[in-house]
Amino acid sequence: MTGARPAWVAALGLWGTGLVVMLADTDAGSVITAAQSGASWGYRMILPQLILIPVLYVVQEMTVRLGVVTGQGHGALIRARFGRPWALLSAGTLFASAIGALLTEFAAVAGVGALFGLPRWVTVPAATAFLLAIMLTGSYRRAERIGIAVGLAELAFLGATALARPRPAAVLRGLATFPVGSGGYLMLLAANVGAVIMPWMIFYQQRAVIDKGLAITAIRHARRDTAVGAVVTQVIMIAVVVAVAATVGRRDPGAPLRTVGQIAGALTPFLGRDGGTVLFAFGMLGAALVAAIVSSLAGAWGLAEVFGWRHTLNERPGRRNAPFYLAYAGAHVAGAGLVLASADLVGLSIGVEVMNAMLLPVVLGLLLALESAALPPRWRMRGARRYLTWGLCLAVMAFALFPLAALLR
Repeated sequence: MTGARPAWVAALGLWGTGLVVMLADTDAGSVITAAQSGASWGYRMILPQLILIPVLYVVQEMTVRLGVVTGQGHGALIRARFGRPWALLSAGTLFASAIGALLTEFAAVAGVGALFGLPRWVTVPAATAFLLAIMLTGSYRRAERIGIAVGLAELAFLGATALARPRPAAVLRGLATFPVGSGGYLMLLAANVGAVIMPWMIFYQQRAVIDKGLAITAIRHARRDTAVGAVVTQVIMIAVVVAVAATVGRRDPGAPLRTVGQIAGALTPFLGRDGGTVLFAFGMLGAALVAAIVSSLAGAWGLAEVFGWRHTLNERPGRRNAPFYLAYAGAHVAGAGLVLASADLVGLSIGVEVMNAMLLPVVLGLLLALESAALPPRWRMRGARRYLTWGLCLAVMAFALFPLAALLR
């Protein structure tokens, strides 16, 4: 006869949605942005990464409350509260950002394969097959565990940082320097902001807490899960910044680091083959695959909610939920096909980052509106917390649009 599970085991079972979405947040594009930051500005880009922790948390915490309290996903809630036109707009932003994310992740997979002499027509289809197999598990919790296991490969970046041996005094000096008067610094800061808040993250976590079956009593655990995830993802971003700043940024500041191959190649003379190539490739592969899982699921969930399709990972594919699974599979096939056909993977990734920046004001604006209109009064933000959250979100929108404003001058 077995007894009841210990309380801490039961509580741990409520965790996962926040961690997996945050691991996905440190995707291939984010890692490349962090590497560029370390090469161009050294340790001076660490402080913004720390500041972004509460920003990331308050945005995703809103999705937790909306999902658990209302029992509706993001797209369905927008349709119910603001009508079909706004729901279609949200679906458009989601689909664009999800496909864009998949392009970036598959491009990274191709780049990692190239480091070891594997052509993209081998690595990209293999990654696609792995991602499509996840939808056959018939369980959201199982898919979540796979996502976390894959995403934890990003901890390899911490190993690269340790091998880089950053100087503590230089790190402290960088933390105390915040050159906001430089246009170049602000441009890269805007890129880091855009790399932290992704539209598909909001859709994913709001639906994931529902598919996981979290009750209102679990909100406290879901908040802690999200907070831990926010810290972990930004620690990984800081690890990449520091590893590059301590090596490339010290010897060759401003070196172009826009691809997986360029970053690994630049680190190898300092960290050796294992640190510069193997560790970095392992971390990048984990980042790309977990982001591909989350972004594609978010895209399929969001479209299904807007168009009223049956959608849950807790049912195997069948006639009733065929549109949902076709959307999930179609996103992967489309992303893989575009990467296989594209000759300029760098240009493809940059275009995705610009697009995400343009979409962010729409996504955050709708999220704030839902928090104010869709939740019962006792679950809404009040007082200083409300003003702080609105202020942080408005600041994120402004920084996300900074590159666009600069291009229009």
